Amino acid sequence: MLKLLKSGGWLLGGVLLIAAFADFRKQPALKAFHVNGFAQGTTYHIAYYAPDSSLTRFEADSIFHSLDSSLSVYKPYSLITRFNREKRGLVPDGHLKKVVLKAQEVSKASAGIFDITVMPLVKLWGFGPDGRSKTMPGPQQVKEVLQYVGYRKLYFRGDSLLKKDPRLTIDVNGIAQGYTVDVIADFLERRGVEHYLVEVGGEIRVKGRKQPSGEVMKIGIESPPGKDEDPENPVLIRTVFVKGGAVTTSGKYRNFYQNGNKKVSHLMDPRTGYTLHNEMISVTVFAADAITADAYDNVFMGMHLGEAFSFLKKHPELKCYFIYTKKDGTVADTASAGFDAMRVRQ
Repeated sequence: MLKLLKSGGWLLGGVLLIAAFADFRKQPALKAFHVNGFAQGTTYHIAYYAPDSSLTRFEADSIFHSLDSSLSVYKPYSLITRFNREKRGLVPDGHLKKVVLKAQEVSKASAGIFDITVMPLVKLWGFGPDGRSKTMPGPQQVKEVLQYVGYRKLYFRGDSLLKKDPRLTIDVNGIAQGYTVDVIADFLERRGVEHYLVEVGGEIRVKGRKQPSGEVMKIGIESPPGKDEDPENPVLIRTVFVKGGAVTTSGKYRNFYQNGNKKVSHLMDPRTGYTLHNEMISVTVFAADAITADAYDNVFMGMHLGEAFSFLKKHPELKCYFIYTKKDGTVADTASAGFDAMRVRQ
């Protein structure tokens, strides 16, 4: 979980030269605007600095409604729900098309660790819109479901999004929240806003600086809650400074249930059909935009630590922070060099 720390502000400097001989005029003063609410099963917080209001609560809620109507597997009227009911496929809207294209790109890059066709497994293991199952799935059930899971079974032909198996269904929850953050950020930029922070469910995208002080945005990363810790009062384990880009986190501690002594996470491995079992506890990713960060925090959760650092060498545009369990059972953390550099005030 990510949290914006309240401190300082920024100043958009000075003056604008509009004539050859020192004819200066002041830029309009920037005011702070805040839009907060509840959407997509979580809270959202939008802060931006502009001469006048550029995004109202009504406009924000309209954006969320539009996105839910396209991407929410919890809405019976949504486009993605319609696709999942179709035997062959349908023509997607702009939102669904962009999200699926990005998902397929990340699936290919990660050799299938990230895969939005995982929906049947999500339901089999008791997550998703149908709620908890009363019994754990057996090996034969997992094997049967895997027959119609796999990103290569999903494809575009012309304007249509199609499935190779009529039983194939998709779940974009692992990427949709990041996309939502980008949609709101892009809305602000089209309105000429140059300084903002958009946060939805802990997924954050930043541009510019606080006003009027010019201070770089500071983002706190929360420690996974311990057994006796209050999840409503998390402990900040690390702070980074972000001038532009997105920071998102995925963790096994966010959505799980106990089955005897076994913790069953909502994070699935679409290659095996079982929930993830590795040393990763949480992964925080920095990328240029939130849809990329959101997709890849799931990818890294599916890797061992050594694999993750090898992957990062091939993808220097990504910066990561890992919390993991060591072989002796103790919890440790580490970060890529690029992420560590973000701890320095800029």
